[in-house]
Amino acid sequence: MTVPFAIKAENISKLYRIGGQARVNRTLRDTLVESAGRLNIFSRTNGNSRRESDLWALEDVSFEIQPGEVVGIIGRNGAGKSTLLKVLSRITEPTRGRIEIFGRIGSLLEVGTGFHPELSGRENIFLNGSMLGMSRREIAGKFDEIVAFSEIEKFIDTPVKRYSSGMYVRLAFAVAAHLEPEILLIDEVLAVGDAAFQKKCLGKMSDIAKHGRTVLFVSHNTAGMLNLCERGIFIERGRVCEDGPIEPVIQRYLKSLRAATPWDLTKFEDRQGRGRVRFSRVRFEDENGNAVEHGVSGRPLTIALDYEASEDRTIPNCRASVAFYDGLGQVLFNCSSELVIMDPIDLPQKGTLKCTIPRLPLSQNQYLLSLFLESNREVEDWIQNAIELDVIDGDFYHTGRLYPEGWRGKGVLVDHQWSFDE
Repeated sequence: MTVPFAIKAENISKLYRIGGQARVNRTLRDTLVESAGRLNIFSRTNGNSRRESDLWALEDVSFEIQPGEVVGIIGRNGAGKSTLLKVLSRITEPTRGRIEIFGRIGSLLEVGTGFHPELSGRENIFLNGSMLGMSRREIAGKFDEIVAFSEIEKFIDTPVKRYSSGMYVRLAFAVAAHLEPEILLIDEVLAVGDAAFQKKCLGKMSDIAKHGRTVLFVSHNTAGMLNLCERGIFIERGRVCEDGPIEPVIQRYLKSLRAATPWDLTKFEDRQGRGRVRFSRVRFEDENGNAVEHGVSGRPLTIALDYEASEDRTIPNCRASVAFYDGLGQVLFNCSSELVIMDPIDLPQKGTLKCTIPRLPLSQNQYLLSLFLESNREVEDWIQNAIELDVIDGDFYHTGRLYPEGWRGKGVLVDHQWSFDE
């Protein structure tokens, strides 16, 4: 039978009440008080009848996915991507809207979903298979393949509550991918595994797609999405901002990540790290120390990074880096202080770090820069896609010829220097 679609979502919305109390040992008085509060809801709302404690994780999300499509779902942290997968997996119900699904769904969401902690890995494999409607014989036929892929043979009879997060993800992905659901939903949990296992998982998802199964893939790994997906859905604040071919969707997502005022980083919220010291400002300088708005191919460029610590003390054993990405989020090169300074540096509470590239090896285009700072091997500040760098063509080869349009290198090694101005 030919099915009209694999997944169809119509105006899906999901509301969470922030600060709601658990319904444990509730009395008649509690119920009456809550009911009275509900009668007064509209006096505490704005014109669209929303309370300040309402959080719409999803709002009027609609799309249709065909059988065999591999779709990447991308967006900031908290945009609603994981909530969408939970709704599609029927882990949680939408507040309103309608979902139609043709086929069995296998899902790998956050660590802890889908496995019983007291059962062993072996027992959980059979439990998950039975939940998909498979017979014990069918599951047994896939068992050895699942265990081999997960690479945790020695621990297969150990309760999964004793697994590390990496072991758990290895087994969970192996189960989800090998028990042959028609639709596979994968969340960002692959980030828990090591790089080799992530590559292995991406290869497996590619194989799954070639066999006509539908895959929804939530990730911040834009390079993986480009290789795996033909279609992308960009979600921002619970709404679908763009749905179409993967490249323009990723470009729009990356553009949305850039700071509204690119020189000022103090209000940049989408950053990681302990935050005891943070970048506060970034600017570009030419070889004479003059501020510039763009780089020139083959000419010196300095990225000056102002920083400030939350405490008045020396920041020990610091390392910094600036990573350059193309417009699709694929890394081109990384300028790291660790590569060019033998020993880590101690920084005062406030100052400026400078990364100097003697000859900028980029042709005319727009590039994204990610900024990284650590102390004692702990990440203090990491801002991905923090700022955009415009590069114009220059005489990189000293021949009077400009770099031909359309030539783009994927792996670049570059001379660079680091210095410190207090």
